[in-house]
Amino acid sequence: MSDKGVLTVISGFSGAGKGTVVKQLLDKYDYGLSISATTRSPREGEQDGREYFFKTKEEFEQMIAEHQLIEYARYVGNYYGTPKEYVVQQLEQGKDVILEIEMQGALHVREILPEVNLIFLTPPSVDVLEQRLRGRGTETEEVIRDRMARAKEECSYMEKYDYIVVNDDLDECVENVHRLIRSLHYKREQQEKFIKKIKQEFEKR
Repeated sequence: MSDKGVLTVISGFSGAGKGTVVKQLLDKYDYGLSISATTRSPREGEQDGREYFFKTKEEFEQMIAEHQLIEYARYVGNYYGTPKEYVVQQLEQGKDVILEIEMQGALHVREILPEVNLIFLTPPSVDVLEQRLRGRGTETEEVIRDRMARAKEECSYMEKYDYIVVNDDLDECVENVHRLIRSLHYKREQQEKFIKKIKQEFEKR
């Protein structure tokens, strides 16, 4: 196994169950989850550096200007983003880090950290996706239509991902993603240190 952790981004359609899959992975295994920076105010019980890194608008915009974020977005008047230093720190400590972000953010991460592994979660069919959205019972017909239209557009991103994992059975999906992430440790890029060690051993003979 390599000493360095691997960075994985998990994305997928709304209704693909990515939030549930990521939560189960974090509960069952020793993954690091990236903590986002945000300009929104802390809610009751939230602590800086635990739920979020809370920043002022000026601090956040300085982080953008200094390329300290591997991705960021503005949502309902507040900034949200992933600090590069925090992620790199965890990887250097040998921790596998999972980012759960949308597709454009994922591709932006790849520009900054090319070694990232992109996993796309999808239901087994479009019909199942619609059933799951309806099954929530929380969305109006209009919202469901909007989400399905958005999913149709997001479909084109699938070809840009390294791995496609079907979320049919939740437990099976969680195990498949876990096994996939563990296997990434054996990629040549992750084994540079080991390759160097073997070469040096041969040179000494």
